[in-house]
Amino acid sequence: MTTPLGAGRPPSAPEGGRPRRIRRSRPRRIAAVIAVAAGLALAATGASALVGARDRIPAYVDRGTLPLPQRAGRAPGTRAAAAPPVRITIARIGLDHGLTGIRVQQDGHLAVPDDPDRVGWWSDGPRPGDPGAAILVGHVDSATGPAAFYGLASLRPGDAITVHRRDGSRVTFTVRALRQYEKDAFPDDQVYATSGPPVLRLITCGGTYDRERGGYRDNVVVYATLARPVPHHPAAPPSTTPHRSGN
Repeated sequence: MTTPLGAGRPPSAPEGGRPRRIRRSRPRRIAAVIAVAAGLALAATGASALVGARDRIPAYVDRGTLPLPQRAGRAPGTRAAAAPPVRITIARIGLDHGLTGIRVQQDGHLAVPDDPDRVGWWSDGPRPGDPGAAILVGHVDSATGPAAFYGLASLRPGDAITVHRRDGSRVTFTVRALRQYEKDAFPDDQVYATSGPPVLRLITCGGTYDRERGGYRDNVVVYATLARPVPHHPAAPPSTTPHRSGN
């Protein structure tokens, strides 16, 4: 994995940890760097082990309805920041992987996990459950076979994604949509958000594999929103009113 995951230039985080948008000559190119080009180093070796796996990667993904954009988030000071995430589980596809923090590199691009079996979390961005879009990226495959986000494209709207935090708490998101984008046309402003309601974005590679360039042509993005807690209705106490007999 010597190449960037291809998802663009996320907002930088100046002193104090508050992210900000950086100026760039080509707008709408942020997430094209998280393009999770897992397999870019596979052009010469290891490709034979992936032929069957790559045949099962969908050629195109377009599923569900994108959540409506919302700018209003929680009022500042209403609660403490969420604990850092440490693990992600998705029961629908049997996914259970640890998270590793990743940051923006000197070239402005987001780094990627060295281990294809781990998922990267943009540690200078929003934490899962806090206002804004928490960004998780993962490889779709590696030289040895399927990687952490291999099954991502098979998710369906309504599937649950659970993020486990360092303090033992958990936060659950609901998949709303999956979209596939060419890496050169990645909608940065639609994927990245540092304010607004808590949402989650999962990003990996997808589409066809370009053997000449040694990488996938597209990115797959999973859009998920914070799951609403199921209301708890306590059982009604037994009635003390005597029942009339039928006689």
